[in-house]
Amino acid sequence: MIRLWPDGPPSSLPSVGPEITFGSPAAFGPETIMLRNVSDPGLTVFAPDPAKANGVGVIVCPGGAWRALAWEHEGMNPARWLASRGYTAFLLKYRVLGTPPDPGEFAEMVAKRFAGMPTVIPDAKAPRAVAAALPDESIPWAREIAAEDGRRAVDIVRERAAEWSIDPNRIGMVGFSAGAFLATDLAMDPRGAPLAFIAPIYGGETQGRLVSADAPPLFTAVAQDDRMFFRVVEGLYTDWSSADRPAELHIFTRGGHGFGVGKRGLPVDRWTDLLGDWLGDQGFA
Repeated sequence: MIRLWPDGPPSSLPSVGPEITFGSPAAFGPETIMLRNVSDPGLTVFAPDPAKANGVGVIVCPGGAWRALAWEHEGMNPARWLASRGYTAFLLKYRVLGTPPDPGEFAEMVAKRFAGMPTVIPDAKAPRAVAAALPDESIPWAREIAAEDGRRAVDIVRERAAEWSIDPNRIGMVGFSAGAFLATDLAMDPRGAPLAFIAPIYGGETQGRLVSADAPPLFTAVAQDDRMFFRVVEGLYTDWSSADRPAELHIFTRGGHGFGVGKRGLPVDRWTDLLGDWLGDQGFA
């Protein structure tokens, strides 16, 4: 793993204990490998077969509500999928809010957070912004810290592009849930050269900011039964397309939130094929 801040990050999140690898709680669906209490962010490189390498780099940002990272189905799995298609994938481990180190206390915290969320949300009440979907005062700062790590990751990949035989001008980002907001935040405020493309999956918003004339092409996908973020993603697509920037949106009837790269026996399983086709159509294949 390549550490983002070998001498320590410029800012920090409070009360983050030792990093923990764990199996996801039942509330998150089928068990998958996750990380929490991440305070030392880094990049893991997934290199393609040299015979297939296309010179395009993709930074992968897993989600986890800014309190964990869905390391397997939103991290390792998409990174491996990208590498199998010739992309050099960089799995980003970014900093998240602290959680109780004790597994029992952590499970209790998760249960309390989910207990207050409605199981059915009518369309008229579906949130249009993450602040409405997750009214947590700690999220904005965690989101800033994640973006800080994201920008540093982009800088590192660009600086060392020759090492991985990739074009520094052909580096994009794929993010899921909280990682999708990270990707969109960097596209809105890169503080450097813009990304080549972004693919925020079931997440991302502009927060009312103007989409710039050089904003990267956008691909996004969401499930209609993901009532927490369905309308948020629709708004993201509308903001991008209204700015006359290339944008493609796929809405699946079923899939819920957090479908990642996995098999559920539903049409949503094929979203990666659509992403692959879109990348080719945009000239990144």
